[in-house]
Amino acid sequence: MNLNVTQASPSATVKPVVDPAKKKEIQLVPLLITLAIGLIIWFIPAPEGVKPEAWHLLAIFLATIIGIILKAASMGTLCMIAIAIVALTGVLAPGDPGKSVTLALRSFGDKVIWLIGISFFIARGFIKTGLGSRIAYVFIKLFGKSPLGLAYSLGAADLILAPAIPSNTARGGGIIYPIMKSMSMSLGSMPDKPETHRKVGAYLTLNSYYMNLIASAMFLTGTASNPMCQKFAADLGIHISWMSWFWAAIVPGLASMVIIPFILYKIFPPELKKTTEAPAMAIVKLKEMGKVTKNEWLMVMAFIILLVLWMTGDLFKIDATTTAFIGLSILLLTQVLTWEDVKAEKGAWDTIVWFATLVMMAGSLNELGFIPWFGKLIQAQLLGLSWTMAFPIIVIVYFFSHYLFASATAHVAAMYAAMLAVGVAMGVPPLLLALMLGFTGSLYGTLTHYAHGPAPVFFGSGYVDVKQWWIYGLIIGVVLMVIWMGLGGLWWKVTGIY
Repeated sequence: MNLNVTQASPSATVKPVVDPAKKKEIQLVPLLITLAIGLIIWFIPAPEGVKPEAWHLLAIFLATIIGIILKAASMGTLCMIAIAIVALTGVLAPGDPGKSVTLALRSFGDKVIWLIGISFFIARGFIKTGLGSRIAYVFIKLFGKSPLGLAYSLGAADLILAPAIPSNTARGGGIIYPIMKSMSMSLGSMPDKPETHRKVGAYLTLNSYYMNLIASAMFLTGTASNPMCQKFAADLGIHISWMSWFWAAIVPGLASMVIIPFILYKIFPPELKKTTEAPAMAIVKLKEMGKVTKNEWLMVMAFIILLVLWMTGDLFKIDATTTAFIGLSILLLTQVLTWEDVKAEKGAWDTIVWFATLVMMAGSLNELGFIPWFGKLIQAQLLGLSWTMAFPIIVIVYFFSHYLFASATAHVAAMYAAMLAVGVAMGVPPLLLALMLGFTGSLYGTLTHYAHGPAPVFFGSGYVDVKQWWIYGLIIGVVLMVIWMGLGGLWWKVTGIY
């Protein structure tokens, strides 16, 4: 998921992150390929045990996913087309056009959809007030005397911002990336001079991206695809709250935050060993920003209220989406945000559209019996395996299959529910698998330079070439899997998740 964001801080000295040269909205050849694949699947006879309407919905769903992967059009356009086809063909309510339209639109009222949409609006407050940049500069001022210290500082800033900024592209591309690039250039790593890349720029680029993915995995509201996992798990009767997700992720997540910068420092070391200029530059930036403004303090207050209510929501029976509405209302009432800001937050409205559409189709596939049928089919192929063997196989297959996807959202929509159903059918503890697949939805972003929303932004800096990105991404990805399934597995056993 890519989101155009600008740096609102008055002290910003780098240009805002922007998309590369804009392409046409519709790419004809990829669109024709998408249509052809959808038609082929549609007219293949449904397998025994699968309802015709379920098979036809699968054709629409897979065609939408393929269209997203091939970038045949924007996600919003493809999802609008999918809704039209679902309603027109009546696959959700054969013979009842009115009901078919209602069912096609039902996910727009889903609370999970609005949780993620409203969180985008709240994220705008961090960027608009400059609070996100201030937090990053404070960490650099305190700990940025070495490349490793800089790496930990930028990672810590991302971690603190992650709970309330669900677009990791906005968080990484709009706040962390400009600061990281500015620091790298000031320390002599120039994007247009390859001989300077290894001074510090290449190391900070990869590390900042990896830290972004780890922070995304740690919070239910850390990236847009996490609530989608929560929704699909709920459809199978598995309850995941904001706090249960965080509690499960805290030990492997914090361990990853500590271990990954150090490992990367050893296998991909920067030439500079000291960056004593960085804290001084951070001090200058903070002076340019001036004292903490009233709106920044109000943003801090809203952020604390959000965290407290998300953590204690189960105790007080306050839903996570209700909490998001409360946080947004506070920002609107205090005028940290205006309604014009909310209307202008295109990324949020775009996410609501494609999120609701993909959730509608994936949920309907489950209701029509396709997901349970597919789970039994895979289960038959793995017959005889214990759940302790099936669990790592399912997670590893899910992880490495991301090489085939250019979108984390598309991958989650296409495979999460099916892989979860397979594992549950084989006796894997449901909550254990639901959470691990959810975490993997962020962690597999290490693999390629197109694997997650922030990847093109960081790769676009020019500090790291494709070969380096793929090699070190694979190494770090494997290390993360070991940490989360090894140390995480021990933590989950202690906490009673399985």
